[in-house]
Amino acid sequence: MAADLIVGGDLPTYWPASFHAQQAAEKALKGLLTRHQIEFTKTHNIGELLQLTERAVPGLSARLDSARELTRHAVTDRYPGEEIPIKREAARRHVELARAVLDTVKAELRSYLDAGRPSS
Repeated sequence: MAADLIVGGDLPTYWPASFHAQQAAEKALKGLLTRHQIEFTKTHNIGELLQLTERAVPGLSARLDSARELTRHAVTDRYPGEEIPIKREAARRHVELARAVLDTVKAELRSYLDAGRPSS
């Protein structure tokens, strides 16, 4: 994940890592929703996406509840002068939250992904 590389650097602010963490979580959740043919609006809101996943994976929203904090890094951090200074420790937490979403979604999609692979 791009966020892993950024958080490993020596920067004055780590908002790009938090932005990329949010993007990774968002795309993973949208992938899960797409797999289950659950429609969603144009949104960057992790909480909204988590709520929609409940139709396919009950309890997922509660398991990943802390990832909702990534939403604030979807847009504001991208515009000069509006970004919130983020320390490395906070960015690492954001990367961990995104990693939890990615790992959970991957586990939920495992049987689907395995079924689509040609046998050796």
